[in-house]
Amino acid sequence: MKPIEATKLSQLLQIIPDHPMVRIVHFSDSGEDLPKMLSDFTARKGYEYQINALDTAYLERLQKELQNLPHLKLVNFTLTRPRYMIQGKLYDYVFVTADVNKTIREDFLKRVHPVMKNGGNILIFLPKGDHTQRWEWLRLLEENYYVASNTIDDLFEHYDLLISKKMHGWGG
Repeated sequence: MKPIEATKLSQLLQIIPDHPMVRIVHFSDSGEDLPKMLSDFTARKGYEYQINALDTAYLERLQKELQNLPHLKLVNFTLTRPRYMIQGKLYDYVFVTADVNKTIREDFLKRVHPVMKNGGNILIFLPKGDHTQRWEWLRLLEENYYVASNTIDDLFEHYDLLISKKMHGWGG
């Protein structure tokens, strides 16, 4: 994962309201900077943060950096598992920095939907300027009961950001 600018991430995190018991899950396959920044943010706010690491070597690197933090749970994860629910927890925010293969994107969105709270947001980091991938994700989000989808293409140097919402009473 290319670097994320800390000041820009700080601006993005302002969308998360100061409410108790906020839960964030992060699907990631590389990069230690963003997980560290999100971990610091969630620790300061008293939120829960789970990182679903999609690579064993990556998980081991994260464990060395972020072990024994009470607000953080590291999970060895695979996107092909039939359900993404772990311990019945629902998440307010889903960060996706992993490169989700085109062939499983729709299944990914279908499996993420049940673990999101109503009104929860999914934030998908896309390579800067990759409009083909952006339109594919937007189409899949719309077809799989996500609404109010927007892109932010001027916040990060290396990424465009796609944000969409799970609406109450929509879909599965």
